[in-house]
Amino acid sequence: MSALAIHSGPLGYDGQTVLQPVSLDIQAGEQLILLGKSGCGKSTLLNHIYTENRKECALIPQGLGLVDRLSVFHNIYMGRLSHYGLLHNLRNLVMPAAARVDEILPLLERLGLSDKCFATVADLSGGQRQRVAVARALYQGASVLLADEPVSALDGPEADRVMSLLNQHFNTAVITLHDVERALRYGQRIIAIQHGEVVLDEPAKRLSVNTLNAFY
Repeated sequence: MSALAIHSGPLGYDGQTVLQPVSLDIQAGEQLILLGKSGCGKSTLLNHIYTENRKECALIPQGLGLVDRLSVFHNIYMGRLSHYGLLHNLRNLVMPAAARVDEILPLLERLGLSDKCFATVADLSGGQRQRVAVARALYQGASVLLADEPVSALDGPEADRVMSLLNQHFNTAVITLHDVERALRYGQRIIAIQHGEVVLDEPAKRLSVNTLNAFY
């Protein structure tokens, strides 16, 4: 059974086509990795999938989508704004509810950010900001993850720790990466995009680093 069915016309922005029509069925329980050079259309495809399936998906955009002037806690809490009423959300903005803090702290601990709960996002490093965006996606409680380069600002061991956490938490995921070795470690299915077209769609177990390097 498909978790997501994507059947699009040409995709792009500002009147410019970036990606030719795409037809994809993403199976429930599938960890899919999108590969390709910068500008090939990976982000365009990911954003289209999110636009068409917002209710089922948690998104980690490449730009992270954080509010710099707010705390780490509040940026993560925004993942569940729709779960609560306006009054609760306003109260939580002024004085975080103990129950919500208790929900968020374990996520921060797993991401090595337990001491940053009430730090302002503007004061964090790039890697810390990226982990806050990951925590927000984990907190959201969606069934499908869409993540655009979610570990690009992290070193090797930290990147692997975050990828493992995302794999454990989300049964179904579509993730863009540049690191082909990591793609083979964490992906079940690999899609490569080149010159605005899907040119490879194969199970990861059939592929090698050398095969995937050809797309860079």
